[in-house]
Amino acid sequence: MITGLLLRDAIISAANNINSFRKEVDAMNVFPVPDGDTGTNMSMTIDAAAREAKLLPDNADISVVAEKVASALLRGARGNSGVILSLIFRGFSKGLKGVKEANGKILAAALRSSVDAAYKAVMKPTEGTILTVIRIAADKAHEAANKGQDVLDVWDAACKGAAEALATTPDLLPVLKKAGVVDAGGQGLVYIFDGMTSVFKNGVIVTVVHDGDAPAVEEHFAAAHASDEHITFTYCTEYIVKRANAKDPLKLRAYLESIGDSAVVVDDNEIIKVHLHTDEPGNALQAAIKYGSLMSIKIDNMREQHQNIAWGVADKAPASTAPPVGPAQAEKQFGMVAVSAGPGIEELFLELGVDKIVNGGQTMNPSTESILEAVLATPAEHIFVLPNNKNIIMAAEQVIPLTQRKVSVLHTKSIPQGIAAALTLDPEISANENHLAMMKAAEKVATGLVTYAARDSLLEGENIKKGQILGMENGKITVVDSSPVQAAYRVTKHLFKKGASSIITVIFGADTSAEQTREILKLLEDKFGNDAEISIVNGGQPVYYFIISVE
Repeated sequence: MITGLLLRDAIISAANNINSFRKEVDAMNVFPVPDGDTGTNMSMTIDAAAREAKLLPDNADISVVAEKVASALLRGARGNSGVILSLIFRGFSKGLKGVKEANGKILAAALRSSVDAAYKAVMKPTEGTILTVIRIAADKAHEAANKGQDVLDVWDAACKGAAEALATTPDLLPVLKKAGVVDAGGQGLVYIFDGMTSVFKNGVIVTVVHDGDAPAVEEHFAAAHASDEHITFTYCTEYIVKRANAKDPLKLRAYLESIGDSAVVVDDNEIIKVHLHTDEPGNALQAAIKYGSLMSIKIDNMREQHQNIAWGVADKAPASTAPPVGPAQAEKQFGMVAVSAGPGIEELFLELGVDKIVNGGQTMNPSTESILEAVLATPAEHIFVLPNNKNIIMAAEQVIPLTQRKVSVLHTKSIPQGIAAALTLDPEISANENHLAMMKAAEKVATGLVTYAARDSLLEGENIKKGQILGMENGKITVVDSSPVQAAYRVTKHLFKKGASSIITVIFGADTSAEQTREILKLLEDKFGNDAEISIVNGGQPVYYFIISVE
């Protein structure tokens, strides 16, 4: 039998094990820009659970341990991979509810519940990812349990299934095969399972292998996505249903799937969160009213948007600037929380009326708990959260069911989008009207980023060497250069549309010299001085030499 004590120690062991292989998992990223990526996010997420587990007594029931671990994972979740990991353990916890200790059949059922929780959020999940790994693991555990095998054999079957599924991920996702790697999230889950196995089988908590002692990682070529995703439906429709009844949203999910694709439905006791690509956004909203009142409605015309394909991920994220205190008393109707890195950018957001800053961004994804603390410390009835990075949005949305505060997470994917959204907040209109207006303003801004290649990679047949300068336009790499200034100039020329663009803002980073700043300003003034207002701002941000906003 697996007791609460065993599960407690297994979580601690799992955290140690993935921490040892964090850099290896990070190196599996198939996008060459600097980021901590999956290994770091999963490691930091399960570290939060390990800290909670260490506080539990030896005699705690397995259900209690699982519940505490799942709660800590949710609050500590960083990045998309961390959120998915938290969902897996959330399902695991539900499968163990009310259980004192687990036999083989109970363990298999809990793993099946993990799959349900992870897949439940995505109508058409992408196979060849961590979802495939947990699904096959649960299937193998179920087969072993049905044969009457004991709990350790059931766990062993799950681990073997996970390893076998991981090996197949390159066959399911061409981008992985091209890069010569397996799925990073799946690999991270296998390392977590390995750490748990050490406790379940031998009673030994594995120790952390320091970075200098960690196994050497073979250099891989990374294949960045060469083209934007094909758009089948026009409108990206998102909303939250504040539940008025206990109706199972199964019929809602089925209906949404019939009128669109990319459907995501996440339900809890209090809310149902919906994402859908469709040509019938009105019908999608009407169908949801049967379950409760609608909040945070956002409808975007995807055919008029540039698709951001970059993955921004964590390394070491400082804690939120918000102190971990009780909720602040509401002093106004609307407030804002923004995620940013760099003292100049932070000051700019505060000047625009943002109440709380959460330190983070590319390479520094903040946890759900850090964002929650900032929300609770904001003295407003309704708080708008500006993640300002694609890989922070999912963690920010996990805040919604954790608080009674009214929270809207805007899908701002860059600092310029966040600035545009913050400028648009109007205290005289409703929350839903603000949400729509702020996102509309954000989506009108074109974002350019100049950074460096963190690893060798292959992009559209061109070899990119570690250290080369990369220019990105709305999330897609379009420029490879040897000079940050020239890359910034080329990106701006691509983004600027004569007759439509009138404002260029360049935010320079901590590693950008005064000479480089003067040089880019002169180039832009010579080229666009008669057509645009040009501003230079000292952002002090890491990672990016320049962040460019064109509107």
